[in-house]
Amino acid sequence: MADRRCLHQIPEVGVYTPKTAEYVKKRLTEMGIPNHDCGVHTKEEREKMVFAGYPDAPESTGVVGLIGKGGPCILLRADMDGLPMEETTGLDFASKGNTAHMCGHDAHAAMLLGAAQILKDMEDELPGTVKLMFQPGEEMGYGSRTMVDDGLLENPKVDAAMALHVGSQVEVGKLNYSPGVASGAMATFIVSIQGKGGHSSEPQKTIDPVNIATQVCSALNMLIPREVDPEAFATMTVGALNGGRASNIIPDTAEIMVSFRTLSPEAYDHLIERIPEILEHYIKAWRGTYDVRVLKTPSTVCDPDFSAEIVPFAAEILGEENVKPVPPMKGAEDFGHVTRHVPGFYAFMGAGSPDGYPLHNPNMVLDESAFAIGTAILANSAVKWLKSKADK
Repeated sequence: MADRRCLHQIPEVGVYTPKTAEYVKKRLTEMGIPNHDCGVHTKEEREKMVFAGYPDAPESTGVVGLIGKGGPCILLRADMDGLPMEETTGLDFASKGNTAHMCGHDAHAAMLLGAAQILKDMEDELPGTVKLMFQPGEEMGYGSRTMVDDGLLENPKVDAAMALHVGSQVEVGKLNYSPGVASGAMATFIVSIQGKGGHSSEPQKTIDPVNIATQVCSALNMLIPREVDPEAFATMTVGALNGGRASNIIPDTAEIMVSFRTLSPEAYDHLIERIPEILEHYIKAWRGTYDVRVLKTPSTVCDPDFSAEIVPFAAEILGEENVKPVPPMKGAEDFGHVTRHVPGFYAFMGAGSPDGYPLHNPNMVLDESAFAIGTAILANSAVKWLKSKADK
């Protein structure tokens, strides 16, 4: 609880969370757990994120800790970034200013620190390695990728990965997971169209980027109803179309921001391929040029075999009747950058009640009694899974 309350008061947004990372490293060092920085944030990605409206981040401040040695290796993940919003809970330890932990990531980091202490205390009994992943930038759909790109899943090689997310509207003592696809995939395309401006009385001397943008938007909005299986959940949104400031001027440039979400891996792959084709052919057909920046977050997947192994370990803490499969959430979760490479398990654990405020609400409050439960689930799952592999 103390860790959570400290972290709650220092929320940071994006992949650059230096105060939070330093706190985590200090606590791991106090426990005698070796740790190191982890995260690659290239100049190209930095510029792309700023262009997309995220705060500038000179680096990614992920942290990795190691407990035990040898194989097999299980990874336990906690995200630790906040949201660009003001908290209005009135709690004694409420965050101040225009950033806040209204998605519970402070609780995730605190629960993993608690599990780390338990696992460190019994390190000599572990028949393998537990890798601790503290990641920034989950709300960007990108933070875990910076760590994967920096070798998170190697040295030692990770065999499976697990993550918990608190649910403010899920009753304490419950754990919900989605077998198979657990979260929606999301991709955003930010398209800058270059035309040739001029007077509206002489359109033949111009290349109208606004006209091009409207043609592109119409074509993109036909992709899902005409090329995606109607049984699949998929949405497409043109959230921004900007260009021009006067009715008698054809501008030089226009900009489109379009995103899609889906629970279907097949639809995700198809749209990722087709959207660039639409952009290329429509824009060039009207003699424009363009730049495009793409932000991708794949679906988080609960591997069936690994999930079947982990669920009983969670049930040892909560009771079998309190661990239930549920439909996948349509929102994105960037743990998918990890589950693309290794078998994963992801679940929502109760930390509130059905009539509580939802996540991302400025009044959202978590039941602190849930944090010890989350810590126990993480530690028990890691120990039991490692021992089950050693027994084979």
